[in-house]
Amino acid sequence: MFLNDSDDLLTDPRSGARPEDVEARMKVEVRDIGIPPRPSILAEIEQETAKDEPDFINLARILSQDVGLAASLIKVANSSYFSPGRPVPTVQEAMHVLGLRIVVNTVAGLALQQVFKNVPNLETFWETSAANAQAANWLARKLGQKFGIRPEDAYTFALFRDCGIPVLLIPFPEYQATLDAAEAEQALSFTDVEEQALGLNHAQVGADMARNWKMPEETCLAIAHHHGCNPVDADQHALPERTKGLIALSHLADYLVRHQTGRQPGTAWQKHGIACLACLSIDQEKLDALAADYLSRYNND
Repeated sequence: MFLNDSDDLLTDPRSGARPEDVEARMKVEVRDIGIPPRPSILAEIEQETAKDEPDFINLARILSQDVGLAASLIKVANSSYFSPGRPVPTVQEAMHVLGLRIVVNTVAGLALQQVFKNVPNLETFWETSAANAQAANWLARKLGQKFGIRPEDAYTFALFRDCGIPVLLIPFPEYQATLDAAEAEQALSFTDVEEQALGLNHAQVGADMARNWKMPEETCLAIAHHHGCNPVDADQHALPERTKGLIALSHLADYLVRHQTGRQPGTAWQKHGIACLACLSIDQEKLDALAADYLSRYNND
């Protein structure tokens, strides 16, 4: 459980509780939410990869202890974004294809899903996160690692960017209504809408979780500020350039994925798209070319 002893104060939404009572409860009890602990397998992998000469056989053994993680890692290695053009059948070969750093980051993302496996109706959330992470990885390679952002760092940030959402959905199923309202809001920022309803927001909760899971500080900052008012505008936040670059890449990745699936840009892009493009030195012509290139890649897979 992610709540303390105040769990028994939660009421069934069907019990007839008044909306104002539910809102008051959320504002009080949301502060009692615990951050899911870092899975022990991440510490084991990190300990091995920190060695001057990591033992791939031992790493494969550690990963193979969790059948679900091992199968998912092999699936990622066989995806069009990483595949060498031939089947990758084993964990050890998947590690060679992906590289140690992206193995660690990928396992962290897979572990994230396992932590929240009992939260219902998150299938689309994980699919979207995975698609955005792959698109962010592709963009970082395509743009030449602007701000020194490695593809694997862009991939990991996109996976963890919205991890605060399932944390808040666990005790508060009614939080979904807040998410819908925040997505539809044209004037206030996404997190401002959450603040009005909860007293905090998924970006801050997600940043706390990322720090607990020992993510790089630039990634934690990017999670915390990705919905801020023009989060990549230096006048708004004194953020490191790499952090602003991560935010811009993730918003652009979301734009490309939506374009590829025939959906309209989200309100986050409507609010921050121009600033993101400026941050990445991308004009309209280059944006159109990137969108066409991404669409072509998808259609060819």
